[in-house]
Amino acid sequence: MEARAEDLLPVEYFHVVFTMPAEIARIAYWNQKAVYGLLFRASAETVTTIAADPKRLGAKVGMTSVLHTWGSALTHHPHIHMIVPGGGLSPGGTKWVACKPGFFLHVRVLARLFRRLFLEGLIELHRVGALMFFGERAGLADAAAFTKWLAPFHKSEWVVYAKPPFGGPEAVLAYLSRYTHRVAISNHRLVSADANTVVFRWKDYRIKRGDRQKVMRLATPEFIRRFLIHALPDGFHRIRHYGLLASSARKTNITKVRALLRVQREKETTEQEMEPETTSLTLREPCPCCGGPMRIVEIFRRGHIPMSRAPPREQAA
Repeated sequence: MEARAEDLLPVEYFHVVFTMPAEIARIAYWNQKAVYGLLFRASAETVTTIAADPKRLGAKVGMTSVLHTWGSALTHHPHIHMIVPGGGLSPGGTKWVACKPGFFLHVRVLARLFRRLFLEGLIELHRVGALMFFGERAGLADAAAFTKWLAPFHKSEWVVYAKPPFGGPEAVLAYLSRYTHRVAISNHRLVSADANTVVFRWKDYRIKRGDRQKVMRLATPEFIRRFLIHALPDGFHRIRHYGLLASSARKTNITKVRALLRVQREKETTEQEMEPETTSLTLREPCPCCGGPMRIVEIFRRGHIPMSRAPPREQAA
């Protein structure tokens, strides 16, 4: 965590989540290394491409991506949690381009590009023979059958959503320390366990309002099966960095961004200090109603209607 703390920038951070349809997630379970890797690449390329578009942000951004493979009930639900600084370097690398406060990129635009990139990548994996199929889906090994099966996913809505932005670098560090190395279920969710049954708390996200907390009872072998679903292939990295935060140039980029942010903020402070102070015009005569000093709020020419309304007089009340 100390290394991650050194990488944090003094800017707003955003939290974007990329998911895939449940049927494709089933393919991912049979081909974890290939499809999880594709999930990383497609989500990172999506954010990098949209952010670089001059109509959107027009900047090169960086991101930290974390793979989670579980839902609250220990079901198989692979998705990417992406932590993104709120801005990036201008095309020439001479300026920090900040996002609008509280807003990163349109999630619908992200979702559509992510869908295209992921499906193209999946088709390529199938073409080179990197996918395996089992059971009733064994027939998808045939290219024509696989293309036909994928067709509806090109038109369906894929879920990409943005969580509320982090309050600042400290909140990002707290999140990373909690979630980057977590496992499918933590001890505090376990209610009881013995050789026959495991009881644990889970959150039902299908409930939009009210209490989502529920208790699930599973036979111990089934609990173990669900837990082991989330053991990743040997050597697979579930935390990856892209763009400005890619390992090869991370230190250099962070140093440059910090210098640019410092210069830009000093410039803004200087400009504010150079702005002439405006002294409010006042009248010598006190207010006839309260006796306090009167202030000029508007000056208008003879015959023109004033834009400001006079305060109501006590006599008119």
